[in-house]
Amino acid sequence: MTEREEQPRVVIRDKRRIDPTTGEVRAPAGEQPAGARPRPDLPGEQMSEHETPAAEQPVEQPVAGNGGGDLAQQLAERTEDLQRVTAEYANYRRRVDRDRTLVVDQAAERFAAQLFPIVDDIERARDHGDLTGAFKVVGDRVLGLLDGLGVEAFGKAGDEFDPSLHEAVMHDTSAEVGVPTASTVLRQGFRRGDRVLRTAMVAVTEPENPAPAQEPAAAQPSGDETGASASD
Repeated sequence: MTEREEQPRVVIRDKRRIDPTTGEVRAPAGEQPAGARPRPDLPGEQMSEHETPAAEQPVEQPVAGNGGGDLAQQLAERTEDLQRVTAEYANYRRRVDRDRTLVVDQAAERFAAQLFPIVDDIERARDHGDLTGAFKVVGDRVLGLLDGLGVEAFGKAGDEFDPSLHEAVMHDTSAEVGVPTASTVLRQGFRRGDRVLRTAMVAVTEPENPAPAQEPAAAQPSGDETGASASD
């Protein structure tokens, strides 16, 4: 060997897990004990002068300003929109239900009106005693249809004459009645609920001596006026 040749370096590694000086447990090679801060002399773990550790970086706090007021205003506007839409939908449902009921009522009344001439024939046959056998069965079914539609007949002899219900085609007088009376029913009337579908055709009997119309009583003078006139 020449003098220029380097002597081999002897490397001694201390692999003891317990530090003979401090008595603490050493971390394995390449690891750092828990909670140890990174050593600035190790490569890859150096921090720049202007870098702040994550734990020490300030946290930005939300600034309380107009943001809360804007959110409350938006919530109020959305609530008003929801209430308006709900009210409009409720009105729409009521309008649809009303229109549907009106259409059903009109259809029922038109169908019933087509049965009225048939009912008139059935009643005439009943009055003459011809409503028997199969004809009676058919007549009862037709009358049952009117009952199912809620249509009822009105107009009987002896009813007080009502211009909104009766159509007067004949007039006579009698001392046996005190008010205009439907003495004879020539054709029945029909109504559905409060709606009159057909007026009854009747003969009206009026009283011979109608009661005179009552005149309003004259104002009686008061006691003071009577005394004043007597003194005069």
